Amino acid sequence: MSKRRAYSMLLLAIVLAAAAALAGCGNGGSDKKLVRIGEVTRSLFYAPQYVAIEKGFFEEEGLEIELTTTPGGDKTMTALLSNVIDVALVGSETSIYVYQQGAEDPVINFAQLTQTDGTFLVAREKVDNFDWSMLKGSVFLGQRVGGMPQMAGEFSLKKHGIDPHNDMELIQNIDFANIAPAFSSGTGDYVQLFEPTASIFEKEGRGHVVASFGTESGHLPYTVFMTKNSFIEKNKDTVQAFTNAVYKAQKWVEENSAEAIADTVLPYFENVDRDILISSIDRYKQQGSFAADPIVDEAEWNNLLDIITEAGELETRTEHGVLVNTEFAEAAIAEVK
Repeated sequence: MSKRRAYSMLLLAIVLAAAAALAGCGNGGSDKKLVRIGEVTRSLFYAPQYVAIEKGFFEEEGLEIELTTTPGGDKTMTALLSNVIDVALVGSETSIYVYQQGAEDPVINFAQLTQTDGTFLVAREKVDNFDWSMLKGSVFLGQRVGGMPQMAGEFSLKKHGIDPHNDMELIQNIDFANIAPAFSSGTGDYVQLFEPTASIFEKEGRGHVVASFGTESGHLPYTVFMTKNSFIEKNKDTVQAFTNAVYKAQKWVEENSAEAIADTVLPYFENVDRDILISSIDRYKQQGSFAADPIVDEAEWNNLLDIITEAGELETRTEHGVLVNTEFAEAAIAEVK
């Protein structure tokens, strides 16, 4: 054998070995199916997702999870459409927006995680006997236009006879990440906040929770696991296993205390005090924010369409059967004991 041929064979062996090593790293060195999730934000609102990972429910189903936070609905959907992630955890309204833009490969909602809005109305000053009419004439620091927090918030205000664009000074030009700091620095009389920020503000005396937009706006597919229709067609077993794991976590969350849940998800919120985690999770449990099962039902979907229509963000109603697949959720409920 010539030296040149021997060198070529050695080089080929090295390349193949390296490729095998990289393949092993990319899939955790196991035969588990890798699923890349992009979550729209890191939130206690998504506690069942972290439970599914930490309790090994995805692993039990033969899946390896790679979780990335992709801040904002637009970024999350872009990551999904460009195959950077396989599954998105984001508001269902994003799938509707993509569909109405003429997507050839629609994004399908297949497993619901939260079933109410996750924001709370926080007042700067302590309010005794709060009434929604108190917001008239106030400065309200709201969420970004077109997002579910903003739409659910405005829907709730209108339900109580408040025109958010005429009865108050509505501020909506602040990025999501800067809303809480803006309120803390003195902007606004009221603000719309997620947990654990709402509880942190209460503990530090920077604000007081006076109402829940989740309670006011009713049940809707607020945050849902979704993927492209083409991914479902090619990976039905994976989507089923994924949904099974989600349902296992939902059952675990429903059956366990806020303390147990907080201890499980603590690695994802290392900068938040345990007592704040507990109070925040308890608040979400008490108002039924965590979905009890993964089914996106038609009544919830219609409530979502009503809210988006009221906000002026919906061109035509996209019916439940177009962008929702309940097959995997129904099978999970039947299979998981």
